[in-house]
Amino acid sequence: MTGPDTAARLFRDTFGEEPDGVWSAPGRVNLIGEHTDYNGGLCMPIALPHRTYAALRRRDDRHLRIVSAQGDGVVELDLDDVGPGSPQGWAAYVAGVPWSLERAGHPVGGFDVAVEGRVPLGAGLSSSAALECAVAAALSDVFDLVLLDSPAGRVDLAAVCVEAENTVAKAPTGGMDQSASLLAQQGHALLLDCRDFSTEQVPFDLAAHDLALLVVDTRAVHELVDGQYAERRDSCEQAARELGVETLRDVDVADLDAALERLSSDLLRRRARHIVTEIARVEQAREALRADDFARLGELFLASHDSMRDDFEISVDELDTAVTSATSAGALGARMTGGGFGGSAIALVRRESADEVRATVEKSFADKGFRAPECFVVSAAGPAGRDL
Repeated sequence: MTGPDTAARLFRDTFGEEPDGVWSAPGRVNLIGEHTDYNGGLCMPIALPHRTYAALRRRDDRHLRIVSAQGDGVVELDLDDVGPGSPQGWAAYVAGVPWSLERAGHPVGGFDVAVEGRVPLGAGLSSSAALECAVAAALSDVFDLVLLDSPAGRVDLAAVCVEAENTVAKAPTGGMDQSASLLAQQGHALLLDCRDFSTEQVPFDLAAHDLALLVVDTRAVHELVDGQYAERRDSCEQAARELGVETLRDVDVADLDAALERLSSDLLRRRARHIVTEIARVEQAREALRADDFARLGELFLASHDSMRDDFEISVDELDTAVTSATSAGALGARMTGGGFGGSAIALVRRESADEVRATVEKSFADKGFRAPECFVVSAAGPAGRDL
């Protein structure tokens, strides 16, 4: 059964009536540009074929009823009871969206919603943003907000979802995930400037070049609200304050060495070096894609992973194993992707060698006694919208 059909069936079985429709939003995988979003920098995600589906029906009151195929029972609450840190758990990512829409001046009310998530959970592929954006797309339509009808409206809707995740769910993420879910286009990577949230669609059709992007879900625990992500963000903000700039985006890579000498600790120097060089790598990746220089793109993947492992210290053994084993099997390049501390890696591979790379990664995990990874090839998919 398809995702839209499953969500609609769950809605009927739970609430005893038909939904107003079914909407969905994709997860994302970031090609390059990690932890740059909250530093006002550049990143380059693609939307995944994996989506989260929301069957939703508008109510005439302010009551919310939320059920998920991956959850346990119905969560019920009043919209007036939603706020910072409330509710807790996965329902915060749903309830936070109408709360944030109202704060942004958009009139909404209560609703019933049934969720079917097909973005792998805990894989660093932004299942949370897919959930938020699917609900946001539905609310835009059923409350006639018309935010899906223009790029500017979608940018506003992404900002609403970021506020919901930061404030209600208490996850201190930047804006990349929600922007990718709402703005990415099929066959393209989304170059996102997180200083002004301008975007550029960069062609990313690997199949035309006999290449593929292999995602390795390491199945190592990935959790952004355990303090590690917040520590990295705090360190970047401290480094910016010491350098007298608004964000680390304002440090030119050519001036990096001099800037690092002014910082008060080795830890801040490592954190800042990753951010400044990573932003430069995103710019170089855009030029590589424009030139169809995939060997160069692979080199940038590897340099990015080294920086995240050594300077930002967000990799783990499973991610390092995925990268080294994929490259040993002939991948042009590989890197961890997402917030780190678990989650997924990506490998740029020749299409005919994808199975060989997958088998090598799986064997390396088995040899080290790790849980078996989930490996799958992805292509750049389209953004959030209505399905039924």
